Amino acid sequence: MRKTNPSKHKTVADFFAGIGLVTLGLERAGWSTVRAYDYAPEKARAYENHFKSDHYVTQDIAKTRGSDVPKVTLAHASFPCTDLSVAGARGGINKGESSAFWEFVRVVKEMKQEHGEANPPLILLENVEGLLTSNDGKDLRSVLSTLNDLGYSIDLLRLDAANFVPQSRVRLFILGVHDTIVQALPTGSMEQEYALRTSDARSEKIIKYIETNADLRWYFHQLPNLPKRTILLEDIIDQSEEWWDKERTDYLFNQMHERHRQLVRKTMKEDDYLYFPAFRRMRMRDGEKRSTVELRSDGIAGCLRTPKGGSARQIILRAGKGTFNARLFNGNEAARLMGADDFAIDPSLSLNQVLFGFGDAVCVPAVEWIGLHYLNSLPLQPIGRQQLIRPAALAS
Repeated sequence: MRKTNPSKHKTVADFFAGIGLVTLGLERAGWSTVRAYDYAPEKARAYENHFKSDHYVTQDIAKTRGSDVPKVTLAHASFPCTDLSVAGARGGINKGESSAFWEFVRVVKEMKQEHGEANPPLILLENVEGLLTSNDGKDLRSVLSTLNDLGYSIDLLRLDAANFVPQSRVRLFILGVHDTIVQALPTGSMEQEYALRTSDARSEKIIKYIETNADLRWYFHQLPNLPKRTILLEDIIDQSEEWWDKERTDYLFNQMHERHRQLVRKTMKEDDYLYFPAFRRMRMRDGEKRSTVELRSDGIAGCLRTPKGGSARQIILRAGKGTFNARLFNGNEAARLMGADDFAIDPSLSLNQVLFGFGDAVCVPAVEWIGLHYLNSLPLQPIGRQQLIRPAALAS
C-alpha cells in the first residue's frame, strides 16, 4: 500500500510496540515512529528486521523514563489486555499485566515535565472490547478520567478488523486530544451531538457508555462510516504451504461435530475450493467432554491469538473438487490476516514466535483508518491557553 508522505509534525512514540503493526499502520497514514518500546527481545528482532530501524528500546516500561522519550506529536500505547479480556481472569486495570497502563501514565507525566504541559498533543490507546465492561465499566472510566486529568478531551471508537480483513478482531481505541488542540475544533453542542453519531465506529454500545459517563470531558470528531471489506478469506491463503497428510486430516475430521462433518461432505462436491477456519476446543460430544474441532463458515477467520495453548493455534480447512485438506495457518497468512501483507518476517524466528507477534498486535488497516480520518484532520500544534470542553448536549 502506498504511504502518505510523512510530516515533521506527525511523529510517534509507540509504547508496547510489539512487532510494529501500529507503527506500520500509522506509517501508511503519513506518521513516523521515532521511538518504540517493548520488553520482548524477539519482538524487537521482528520489528528491526522489517523497519531496519535503530529506535527500538527493549525495556520494561517500569524502567522507562519520560525524560528519555523524544518530543513527539502522538504517544500510542497498546497496553496489556490480559486482565481485561473476557477470556481471562478479568482482574482489571489495577491487576497483573494490565496495570502497566499506570506506568504509561507516569511516563506521559514525565514527558510533560520535560517538553511542556501540552506535549504530547495526542494520545492513542488500544485494547480489547472487554475494557468496556471490566469491573462494570469502572476500569474504562478510570482510564478516561485519567486522560482528562492529564489535560486531554477524549473520544471512544470500536473497530473490528473484519471491516478491513477476513478476521474477527474487535478492539477499542481511545483518543486523547489535548485541550489546547480542542480549542481550534468545532465543539458547539449541536456540532458535537452530530459528530458523535456520524460514524458506525461509535456503535450503540459505545454511545450508551458515553451518555452514561457524560460528566467526563469528551470531544467527538466527525468521521465516515467504516469501510466494507473487499478482501476474502481465500485471498490470504498461502498456496505454497503443504497440507497435512491423510491420516492427520482424517483424525481432525473425526473430531468435528456431525453437523460440521456434513458441511465438509457437502462442500467437497463443489467445483471450487471453499475455506473454513477452525479451532480445537473442549466440548461435550457424544455424551462426554472431548477435544472438538469447530468450524467457522462465515468466511472470516477467528481472532488471531498468541499461541500459549493448544486451542490458540487456528486451523484452516479446504474442501472442494472432491477433496478435503487441513493444516495450521502459517506466518504469512497471519500477516495477511492482520493487514500486514508486506511485513518482512524474520526467518531466524520460530513459527511460534512469529504467530505470537502477530497474535499480540493490532490490525494495520484499522490503525491506518484512524490515522487518515482522525489524526490527519486535527490541527497538530497546540494553540492558546487550555480550555476545558464539556459538550452541552451530553452534560445536560
